[in-house]
Amino acid sequence: MSPRIRVTRQGEAIDQVLRTAAGFRTAQDLYGELRNQGSSVGLTTVYRHLKVLADAGEIDVVHRPDGEAQYRLCSPAGSADPTAIQDHHHHLVCRVCGRAVEVDGPEVEQWAERVAAAAGYTQISHTVEVFGLCPQHS
Repeated sequence: MSPRIRVTRQGEAIDQVLRTAAGFRTAQDLYGELRNQGSSVGLTTVYRHLKVLADAGEIDVVHRPDGEAQYRLCSPAGSADPTAIQDHHHHLVCRVCGRAVEVDGPEVEQWAERVAAAAGYTQISHTVEVFGLCPQHS
């Protein structure tokens, strides 16, 4: 069950920046955009709201090779993008520019289930991020 997301003025401001962001953005990027728009939302509030959204499955989170998290709204169900992956997905992330693309990984899902079952684990979750160089930086 997803946590209930309380609607606040600050949360709505963060959501709006996420809706208009091109690709993945760090919390610092989002905070900077909010400040540019004249918002008084604090950086701690940005991080807190992003965690709530991530826990609820509303946003994708990938970690750059330096460990910093980047965030993006998940592709919504019924998206106009026919290539958008609507279910659990993984990411290919460029080590240079941070560009990320969603990829389906049924083999990864099967492997994770098999490994967990063999160890007696249930209710598992996982994330997979594959790092490389995008076509622009190859």
